[in-house]
Amino acid sequence: MDCDTIAGIASGMGGGIGIIRISGNDALRIAGEVFRTKKFAEQQTEEKWSSDYFEKKESHTIQYGYIVNDDNVVLDEVMVLLMKNPKSYTCEDVVEIDSHGGPFIVKKILELLIHHGARLAEPGEFTKRAFLNGRIDLAQAEAVMKMISSKSEFALDSAVKQLEGRVSKYIEEIRQEILYNMGYIESALDDPEHYDLDGFAEKLQKTTEEEISKLQQLMDNFENGRMKSEGINTVIIGKPNAGKSSLMNLLLDEERAIVTNIAGTTRDILEETVNIGNIVLNLVDTAGIHDTEDIVEHLGVEKAKEYLNQADFIIYVVDASVPLDESDMQIMELLSEKRGVILLNKSDLDSVVLEKELQKKINWNCITFSSKTADGLSKLENYITNSFLDGNISFNDQIYLTSIRHLEAVESACHSLQQLLQTIEDGMTEDLFIIDMMDAYKKLGLINGETASEDLVNKIFKEFCMGK
Repeated sequence: MDCDTIAGIASGMGGGIGIIRISGNDALRIAGEVFRTKKFAEQQTEEKWSSDYFEKKESHTIQYGYIVNDDNVVLDEVMVLLMKNPKSYTCEDVVEIDSHGGPFIVKKILELLIHHGARLAEPGEFTKRAFLNGRIDLAQAEAVMKMISSKSEFALDSAVKQLEGRVSKYIEEIRQEILYNMGYIESALDDPEHYDLDGFAEKLQKTTEEEISKLQQLMDNFENGRMKSEGINTVIIGKPNAGKSSLMNLLLDEERAIVTNIAGTTRDILEETVNIGNIVLNLVDTAGIHDTEDIVEHLGVEKAKEYLNQADFIIYVVDASVPLDESDMQIMELLSEKRGVILLNKSDLDSVVLEKELQKKINWNCITFSSKTADGLSKLENYITNSFLDGNISFNDQIYLTSIRHLEAVESACHSLQQLLQTIEDGMTEDLFIIDMMDAYKKLGLINGETASEDLVNKIFKEFCMGK
């Protein structure tokens, strides 16, 4: 690991406060060279400033003063937070300078720190150092970014649990069971007089089945965890001029989509995110599905079908003021065995479409709705909230995987354990058990980073934001 000192802007640009973070062996010296106490800066004296100022101060203290350039010109009035190793975010000496938040000021201070020997931090490098120095594992490090990007209470709660180490602990308990059994086999093979393998295969089979069950539970709940973390991919579907774009605008509470009386206004895909209570919807407004010879409109229809297949939840908007036609039949065929709700739109007009007429084709709940008056909007929002909080997708206190990387590691480990069961069933010798067990152990170690390659670690941290 590099031992050089890094610096980066750890706050959003343009806020009231700007935070510049320094970490590394020379953090105290570099900060000391650019800092002056108010008393020293204001006195007229030839006395030389001592750059070991922070080295003499106690850790976890705050110092007030100024940042000055090499000509002793004051750049800003600041508060400086001092955190000496190992009790810091990175387990290195860390100094955080709280300046005024103007982008020019913050960049000026950062440039000064680099001039005095710091290197500009790479994305996620502070958290990467926390991982490499053993303060957190890889799953916890990934949780940091999930917390920053969380869009809802549930996403935040999931990230906090992961940061607390609950995912890592759950996985590590399984790894330790595997390790213990591998160790027992090796001990028995080396010292058969003191370690008996009679009946061990049967015990190992039972233990392995329990481990697979635990991993299978994580895999089964992955989609719940993904939606909990990233939001529910919700597609608004319907034929042209049914009111899809009007619904999108109502849910967003802004005129995001163009709405006209001309059918086929929406030809491309519109994507937005909206919070409904504690639920995050990743909304997609699609082109009206119908047969068309217009090339551009046809592409929009095909794109709508593509998004439909990827959806977690579908809102099917029906124009209840006109009879169902071939386009509606085509859409309902596409919706078979999917999950969603039907909006009987344009309730402000005379309705000619009945709920039971639709439910003969697709067994979904129907909500009477008007995109013009917003009648039924609260009912729709309550329906979505209740469906995803109390129905098939529940958000409780259990552990969820929210990362594809974690899911792939668990799937691979589960496959290795299933191979182990087959090896046991085939009556193979105990030394062959270790091959599958070791593979499962290593695959699960990818989650906390114990067996992760340097390339994988670098890839993960490059996805972090600057200054974190």
